Amino acid sequence: MTEAGVRRYRSVFISDVHLGTRGCQADLLLDFIRHMECDTLYLVGDIVDGWRMARRGAYWPQSHNDVVQKILRLARKGVSVIYVPGNHDEVIRDFCGVHFGGVVVARDAIHETADGRRFLVMHGDEFDAVVKHARWLAMLGDWAYRTLLASNTAINRVRRRLGFGYWSFSAFAKTRVKKALQFIENFEQAVAEEARRRGVDGVICGHIHKAESRMIGGVAYINDGDWVESCTALVEHPDGRLEILDWPKLRGRLRAAGEPAEFGQPLAA
Repeated sequence: MTEAGVRRYRSVFISDVHLGTRGCQADLLLDFIRHMECDTLYLVGDIVDGWRMARRGAYWPQSHNDVVQKILRLARKGVSVIYVPGNHDEVIRDFCGVHFGGVVVARDAIHETADGRRFLVMHGDEFDAVVKHARWLAMLGDWAYRTLLASNTAINRVRRRLGFGYWSFSAFAKTRVKKALQFIENFEQAVAEEARRRGVDGVICGHIHKAESRMIGGVAYINDGDWVESCTALVEHPDGRLEILDWPKLRGRLRAAGEPAEFGQPLAA
């Protein structure tokens, strides 16, 4: 701990924020950033959703701008910020090696933890056959996913009125639909194999919006999740231990355990 309500990490990894879309949980991400400090921040792709903005124009409320400003402020204060673009912000891949306001753009990166393990950091879309070989189908799938999210918002509005907690239809589908499970399994295996090929201890990625940490054939596979539904981040503690944080759940537990009143900022309705 540093000041009240702020937690200190060696490194933090976030991905799939999708700024520029209505599904982006920018307020929760701002809340997380306000209450963490780190030496290195990895932006593991799909931070800005260029696909959506190219098709329908920008949806850019103040909270989305605040996220960008917060990240740039971290860089100005000395945090090493490394931006590994994904498929939704792929235009930024044209600027690999360039510094933007202290943010370094890289195609991928090798991160060494405090305990000496080496991890390949990449978004992971290179191992999604649909994105790689059938872009139109990927965009159709993206539209379908956003339609689900819109329906999910309406459903959860009713659930809140009835006193029930948040429920994600797309997360439910991912764990129930056989083809979705097979896609995730194939993706995880392919990304882990790339880490093995490069001779590192593991891989840290995003892309599929499913936080996960497990061993695959002797290689550590870690997915930091997203900030559209799960609102998760991967953090490295000072001793090198890696942990996936579910920010909404952690925030609730800390408040229940008696964190100072200033912990957390009021969220937009």
